[in-house]
Amino acid sequence: MVGKHPIGVLALQGAFEAHREVFRRLGVSSVLVRTAKELDAIDALVLPGGESSAMLRLMEPQELFVRIGKRIDAGLPVLATCAGVILLAEKVTPHQKSLGALAVDVERNAYGRQVFSSVEALRFSPQYQGDTAGEAVFIRAPRVTRVGEGVETLAWRSDDPVLLRSPGILAATFHPELGKGTLIHELFLRGIGRQHR
Repeated sequence: MVGKHPIGVLALQGAFEAHREVFRRLGVSSVLVRTAKELDAIDALVLPGGESSAMLRLMEPQELFVRIGKRIDAGLPVLATCAGVILLAEKVTPHQKSLGALAVDVERNAYGRQVFSSVEALRFSPQYQGDTAGEAVFIRAPRVTRVGEGVETLAWRSDDPVLLRSPGILAATFHPELGKGTLIHELFLRGIGRQHR
């Protein structure tokens, strides 16, 4: 359970402000994370959508890639969306450095370029049939091509796993922060024992 410090949203590139807005709607405090010092002051982290290769470059000056990896290894809870899932994956195609913190393989931009972005209905696993995320926004989304041991699939787009959970990690290959609902952020908050409205 966390709650002593705010949730951090990695704010190097991508849709980080949209995540903060969802947390605001839920009455939960969040802060932007751009430096090692800011990373040290949080007890949960959002890795947002954006361009994963650009994020990797922007992490270098503060050695955030290594620091985030160490924090996750030490138990830092993470909500990863779209490009954030690529950063966490064990294997990325085409090859790209990743943290290996989530036992999945992903294919970058598997659904096509940004002009092929789409809004899709999700199919949830039975325990979440009562929940609804409405429609999910996919923008240059990665496709999960392998789900490893210890990773639970919570939702699919057709037959593709798109919402996954492992201890301390909730990963969505889409952009829940751009949709109408707040379910994914609520699931993350519930998982880390954080109260929300």
